Amino acid sequence: MPRTSKATAPDGQEFPVGFERTEELDGYTVNFVTLNEAHDLAPMLAVLPTGRCECPHWGYLTKGQLTVTYADHVETIEAGDAFYLSPGHTPAASAGTEFVLFSPAEELKATDAAVMAGMAALDR
Repeated sequence: MPRTSKATAPDGQEFPVGFERTEELDGYTVNFVTLNEAHDLAPMLAVLPTGRCECPHWGYLTKGQLTVTYADHVETIEAGDAFYLSPGHTPAASAGTEFVLFSPAEELKATDAAVMAGMAALDR
């Protein structure tokens, strides 16, 4: 049975606002995310064709709060909540937020690549 944990996930990345540990399990990416500062992904996602993340995600919030904006409503996710983010969302997190996210690996790679390309284009 494939499994991982925050301590054993082999890929890690530091960001100015926090860090994540990542591993791919049988076609799904598992992200263990810790945000030390409040962060809104909407500006980064604005470079995508719809301006929103179109990759679905499932997760569990262990600390803090997520605010997820869709075209027609806003959802608040609290510590202890299991959640599903359907395509078409922009998430924001409060400082001190920690969660585990499960995403289809290929869809997440495509989204990440588009965001990175868009951000690089904006930096020129």
